[in-house]
Amino acid sequence: MSTKEKIQEEFDVLEQEITKHKIVLFNDDVNTFDHVIEMLIHACDHTPLQAEQCALIVHYNGKCSVKTGPYEELQPRCTLLLEAGLSAEIQ
Repeated sequence: MSTKEKIQEEFDVLEQEITKHKIVLFNDDVNTFDHVIEMLIHACDHTPLQAEQCALIVHYNGKCSVKTGPYEELQPRCTLLLEAGLSAEIQ
């Protein structure tokens, strides 16, 4: 194994460890599209287009991964979504 391959392999493993968590948003019959979109923009730093696309995926598929990253970064974002009345969890 060459040095270049070894470095790349170590980087891939480190990257997987850092971003192995995700916030999953679930569909409900309570919140409006506008509310979901506004909260994704606010809590997850989505662009309006990203937020709209995620809202549509949640609506049609029942759930959508809306943010990935380290648990410490996701926890306060997920809390904001939950406090806004959305159904979400960190996986």
